[in-house]
Amino acid sequence: MARAFIPKVVTANALIEGDVVYLTADDIWSRNHAEAELIEDEAHAQLRLLKADRQRDRVVGAYLADARMGDHGPEPIHFREAFRTRGPSNYAHGKQEAGNV
Repeated sequence: MARAFIPKVVTANALIEGDVVYLTADDIWSRNHAEAELIEDEAHAQLRLLKADRQRDRVVGAYLADARMGDHGPEPIHFREAFRTRGPSNYAHGKQEAGNV
């Protein structure tokens, strides 16, 4: 029996800054996980990942990450993805310095 598809978001790292970014429904790369497109269809998820893979001038390491709908938009399911939303962990800068964690 096939497993049920777990909704996904497309995530990557911005090529120049290295920040974690998420693909939105209108094809914008956002640094805010809650703005990501929550993809609930496996075939559509693969198409969106292919679109991200073709944007090598903007992002690197694109992949699909499990997510669920929360009160303010998509939320990560796994610890690794929740950790990535907080920005670099070696010292306070970027999202941590701005208080957006």
